[in-house]
Amino acid sequence: MAAYRAALGGSLAAARLLPLGRCHPSPAPGSTLSGAAMEPAPCWLAGLRFDNRALRALPVEAPPPGPEGAQSAPRQVPGACFTRVRPTPLRQPRLVALSEPALALLGLGAPPAREAEAEAALFFSGNALLPGAEPAAHCYCGHQFGQFAGQLGDGAAMYLGEVCTAAGERWELQLKGAGPTPFSRQADGRKVLRSSIREFLCSEAMFHLGVPTTRAGACVTSESTVVRDVFYDGNPKYEQCTVVLRIASTFIRFGSFEIFKSADEHTGRAGPSVGRNDIRVQLLDYVISSFYPEIQAAHASDRVQRNAAFFREVTRRTAWMVAEWQCVGFCHGVLNTDNMSILGLTIDYGPFGFLDRYDPDHVCNASDNTGRYAYSKQPEVCKWNLQKLAEALQPELPLELGEAILAEEFDAEFQRHYMQKMRRKLGLVQLELEEDRALVSKLLETMHLTGADFTNTFFLLSSFPVELESPGLAEFLARLMEQCASLEELRLAFRPQMDPRQLSMMLMLAQSNPQLFALMGTRAGIARELERVEQQSRLEQLSMAELQSRNQGHWADWLQAYRARLDKDLEGAGDAAAWQAERVRVMHANNPKYVLRNYIAQNAIEAAERGDFSEVRRVLKLLENPYHCEAGAATDPEATEADGADGRQRSYSSKPPLWAAELCVT
Repeated sequence: MAAYRAALGGSLAAARLLPLGRCHPSPAPGSTLSGAAMEPAPCWLAGLRFDNRALRALPVEAPPPGPEGAQSAPRQVPGACFTRVRPTPLRQPRLVALSEPALALLGLGAPPAREAEAEAALFFSGNALLPGAEPAAHCYCGHQFGQFAGQLGDGAAMYLGEVCTAAGERWELQLKGAGPTPFSRQADGRKVLRSSIREFLCSEAMFHLGVPTTRAGACVTSESTVVRDVFYDGNPKYEQCTVVLRIASTFIRFGSFEIFKSADEHTGRAGPSVGRNDIRVQLLDYVISSFYPEIQAAHASDRVQRNAAFFREVTRRTAWMVAEWQCVGFCHGVLNTDNMSILGLTIDYGPFGFLDRYDPDHVCNASDNTGRYAYSKQPEVCKWNLQKLAEALQPELPLELGEAILAEEFDAEFQRHYMQKMRRKLGLVQLELEEDRALVSKLLETMHLTGADFTNTFFLLSSFPVELESPGLAEFLARLMEQCASLEELRLAFRPQMDPRQLSMMLMLAQSNPQLFALMGTRAGIARELERVEQQSRLEQLSMAELQSRNQGHWADWLQAYRARLDKDLEGAGDAAAWQAERVRVMHANNPKYVLRNYIAQNAIEAAERGDFSEVRRVLKLLENPYHCEAGAATDPEATEADGADGRQRSYSSKPPLWAAELCVT
C-alpha cells in the first residue's frame, strides 16, 4: 500500500503539469484530447465502465482549432447539444467527503483504504480522467426570472460520461466546478468550498428525505483559489476552488429544448440552433427512447401521441416533485427553466433553503428582489416552466395539445400528491375527507401566525395526545410553544430593510410620478417594506406574555379541529391501539427530524474552511437517516453539533439560534 500511495502521490503531482488525456480505445471524431498514456491508472475506480451514449446519439461540436485554451473560450455553439471540453487541473486537490450511498449506484463499494481518498481527489477533481471518460459541456438555454436569456449551457459543469453497472443501470457523471467551458461567458467555471458543500450535502439530504433529486458522490477542494465578492458589497476575497461529483440518469433539462427558440419578443435573444428541427427530433428521440422506453414502446407508430405521452409524464413528475418540496419545506431559489430536469428531479442547488420559521413568502435567493421564487409560488412557477417546455417542443408536439395536457394534469397531480403526503404527515391513515384541505390550510395559517418551526412542528404532532382529557396535553402544548418564534426572533425577522429616508423618498415618488415609479419595478418591494414597518411597530407594543397567550389561543383552536378529525379517523379503524401505532409509524416515516438547516450547513462550511472536514462528514451521515423515530436521546453521538456561534452545544434538530435565524446564504 505504501508503494501505491507513493505512485498515486506522483500521479497527483504529474497531473498538475501534464496535459489531460482520455483513456478510450476509440477516440471520438473531432476530439482534441490526447496523451492517454500519461493518465494514471485507477485502482478502486478501475471497475467503472463507460458507455457514453449521449455523445453518440446527439450532435457534438468539435472544439475549434487554435491555441491552448481556445476550446473553452466563450462562444455560441450552434447546431450541437454538446461540445468537447477539458477539465482544468487544480493545485493539491484533497477530498472533503464521499457519499457511499451515492457511489454505490455506480457499483462501487466502500473505499478500501485511506489511499482511495487520494484516488478520489485525483479523478473527481478533474485532474485526471478515468478510462473511457469523454468530458463535454451541454448546450442549453433558459428563461431566467421570467425572461429568455438565450444560450446558457454548462458554464461550471462538465459531463464526464455514462457509467453502466452490472445491475444494468446507466448513470451520467458530472463534475461541477472543473473549469471554464464555452458556456462560462465571462466567468471562470469554478465553484468554491461553501457553495459546493451546500450542494453536496443537500443533494444527499433530499434523496434520503424521499425527494426526487440528482445525487452527489464526492466533494473535492484544493489549494487553487478564485476571487468572490460573497455579499456583493465590494469586499471580495480569495476562496478555495472545489468540485462536486454529480450523478443522475441524465442532466438534460427543459432548457435543453430551448436552444431552438427564435428571437424572443421581449429580450430579442434567440437560441443558438434556431431552425434546426432535425436536432429537436434527435433530442426527443434520444430522451424518450433512453429514459421513457415504455412510452416509446407504447407509441412507436405515432410520434405526436408519443410526444404527448412524454410531456404528460414530465408534467406529472414535475408536479409530484414540487409537492414533495412543499411538504418538507424546501425552497429551490432559482427555478429557471434551465434548472428544471426532464426527469422531474431536483437539479442545480444554487441558493436554496429549508424553512425554519414558517413563512409562505420566504425567499432564499438574495437576487430574487420580486419574490418570484418564494416558497408558496413554487408550484405556480413549475407550471409556468412546463408551459415554456410545451412551447419549446413545437412543432413536434402541437402547442394546443401540450397546453391541454398541462391544464388537465398539473394542478390535479400536485393537489393529489400534496394532500396524500399531508394526510400522512398528520397521521390520517384511515379516511380521505374533503375537509382535510381546510385542516391543512388552517394548520399552515396557524404556523404562520405563531412563527412556528416548520419541521419541528410536524415532528411534534406525532406525540399529540389523542385522548380528550389526557394529562399530557399541557406538556405537549408547552413543547409546541417552544417551536413558536420568540418576540426577539420576530423583531429580527421583521426589521426594516430600507433606510427610513429612502422609503420616504420612494413613497413621495410613487405619489408625484407614478409612471416613473412603476418603471422602476419596486412597487412589490415597497409594499413589503411598509408591511415590515407596520409589523415592527405592532411588535414593539407587544409583551412576551401577550405573545404567548395569543399563540396558545391560535394553537388551541387548531388542535381542537385536529382532534375532531382524528376522532373520525379512529371511527374507521377496528382496533384503537393498532390505529394509534399505525398513525405514529406513518407520521415518523413522513415527518423528518433532521433537515439541512442553514446554520448546520454554515457551521460545517466554517469548519471546512479551517481545514476540518469532520463536521461535513458528520452532517452527511446524519442526513442519511432524517426520519429519526425517537425523540433525540442525548446519548446519540449524532444528536448534537459542534459549538455554534453562541458557544452552546445544540441539537441538530433545534430551531436556528438567533444569530442564524435570518442567515443570508449565497
